[in-house]
Amino acid sequence: MTPADHATAAADLLRAEETGKQIGLLSLRHPEMGLDDAYEVQNAIYRAKIAQGRKVVGWKIGLTSKAMQSALNIDIPDSGILFDDMVFENTAIVPKDRFIQPRVEAEIAFVMKSAIGGANLTRQDVLAAVEYVAPSIEILDTRILRVDADTGKTRNVCDTISDNAANAGVVLGTQRHAVDAFDLRWVGAITSRNGEVEETGLGAGVLNDPVQSVVWLARRMAQYGQRIEAGHIILSGSFIRPIECPAGSNIFADFGPFGDVAISFA
Repeated sequence: MTPADHATAAADLLRAEETGKQIGLLSLRHPEMGLDDAYEVQNAIYRAKIAQGRKVVGWKIGLTSKAMQSALNIDIPDSGILFDDMVFENTAIVPKDRFIQPRVEAEIAFVMKSAIGGANLTRQDVLAAVEYVAPSIEILDTRILRVDADTGKTRNVCDTISDNAANAGVVLGTQRHAVDAFDLRWVGAITSRNGEVEETGLGAGVLNDPVQSVVWLARRMAQYGQRIEAGHIILSGSFIRPIECPAGSNIFADFGPFGDVAISFA
């Protein structure tokens, strides 16, 4: 893909977000598309949103579980950017037309007290930089069709990364914990929709250790001259499958002693 292709794809995705009308698969439009191209599209979206006055408040990490990596035929995680207009209060109600096809995932969120970065970053470096961890819900959306009607082709990881790793929102629970207060591998959630349990999972599903997910992100960002900043929210990756959230969905993620978090969709 050329820089002009990246810019066009980003503009199309931004228009889809504004209008609520999905675009076709970028991987069909550009069969030669690779991961670097996908992140260039995402970066073009970043530049456009910054120009609109948005601020970066953190990052999301996706594809951290073996199941999701296998589904997309990839063996590494991906990442996306959290902007200030994506943050929802715990128990908030999402307006009816805010998203196109919203889904949610339960995750452990890290909030940073100091900046970190570098290709040689260690697990201990991450632990020392965390202000607190909290239960969270990530809201996903897709500005790209999940399946092309004509070919039956499903979106691939390049489509997803281009679309800001499908990120659309974040909800933090009110509970805050020191990063070493719990064994995060054993922190789990029972996630329900309208009172019925939909998914359960444990933190170990995230690269066997959610802290390692943050290590991966910081090292990947270092390749592009970036770093995680103080105050950033880091969504470490889901340990459940995405839950569909049609209108009228009330989502409750019960993390047991770790806390809980809720969001509803009008």
